[in-house]
Amino acid sequence: MGVDTTLKVGLLTASVSRRAGGLYDATRHLAQALHCTSLEIHIFGLADEDTSRDLAGWGNLPVQVFEVRGPRFFGYAPALAPALAAANLDLLHAHGLWIYPSVVSGQWTQHQQKPVVITPHGMLDPWAVRNARWKKRIVGWLYENAHLRGAACLHALCESEAEAIRAYGLRNPICIIPNGIDPPIATPNHAPPWSTTLPTDAKVLFYLGRLHPKKGLPHLLRAWAAAHSASEHADPWRLVIAGWDQGGHETELKAQTQQLGLSTRVHFVGPQFDAAKHASYHRADAFILPSFSEGLPMTVLEAWSYGLPVLMTPQCNLPEGFQAQAALSIAPEPERIAQGLTALFAMTDHERTAMGERGRALLARRFNWPHIAEQMLSVYRWVLGRGERPDCVMPD
Repeated sequence: MGVDTTLKVGLLTASVSRRAGGLYDATRHLAQALHCTSLEIHIFGLADEDTSRDLAGWGNLPVQVFEVRGPRFFGYAPALAPALAAANLDLLHAHGLWIYPSVVSGQWTQHQQKPVVITPHGMLDPWAVRNARWKKRIVGWLYENAHLRGAACLHALCESEAEAIRAYGLRNPICIIPNGIDPPIATPNHAPPWSTTLPTDAKVLFYLGRLHPKKGLPHLLRAWAAAHSASEHADPWRLVIAGWDQGGHETELKAQTQQLGLSTRVHFVGPQFDAAKHASYHRADAFILPSFSEGLPMTVLEAWSYGLPVLMTPQCNLPEGFQAQAALSIAPEPERIAQGLTALFAMTDHERTAMGERGRALLARRFNWPHIAEQMLSVYRWVLGRGERPDCVMPD
């Protein structure tokens, strides 16, 4: 790979902590991989409750965080724009949409006359655009549509996201480059904290992520009840739901669990980070993501890195997983999820292990960070006029 010692790139994100969910892992690992190419990488993000505990996760990269004033959901940080202007960047790579960093990114490219690359992270997918539709229409009219149209290149994580970007009406060049994953290094020293609440011989279907309606968890609970009633192989299985509440959805899910009589078979274990997350994946026997909409979910890649078979919807935008027979396809509706659960319950230990190993092999081929960084570097060089258009870029 070529070395660009003079190329200075800024990475702009709404949060540099676990509050960003999968974006935290995706953005920091991309930044670290790009740093290994000898680019000069600088991180700009908004401060939140978990910033101090997670700054170490960025390694030796320079990270600037900015205090938010006013409503947190908008993310107004008055010191952000001056800091970007003073950074003397060659290129800005903005991650995420709809809040104040988009305003600053759009102003930066206009004032500096330098290129911006934007990664929507699934935020232009049809389900995501329909969610809070009128609010996003107003935000689009005020600043986001101009921000997007001004990008030198839009970064899609997969072909279906590129199609969603085109459906939104954007004609910019699009590069298609997936997220990556680092495989786990060692076996955990202890079991996850929640394991003592389960029978010792229980098999665990694991969910990890935000507790948000788009994740399809109410449908999963109804499917879980149906599959346990219908399958003779269901008895040892427990559903472990790990994640952080958003908008009171956890309370709704727990009430539904009680109504369905699933209290002994469904366990809400709260957020799992760092060593607890590592131990949780290691204890699990399979992973599920019944989502209505995703960009490219880091949790599925993480599950494959632990050799877990996966149940996921096509809306997770990882068709490679189905093609490699590393995942079972489910639709985000109770009947189809129940069919997938019944198929999982009927599999032998050997069959589940083989499916998980196919996922691990897929990661090694397709989702390794050095290859992803090389592709992204080629995009940066191209938009700066320092190289040819790379194969990963769709023309406008």
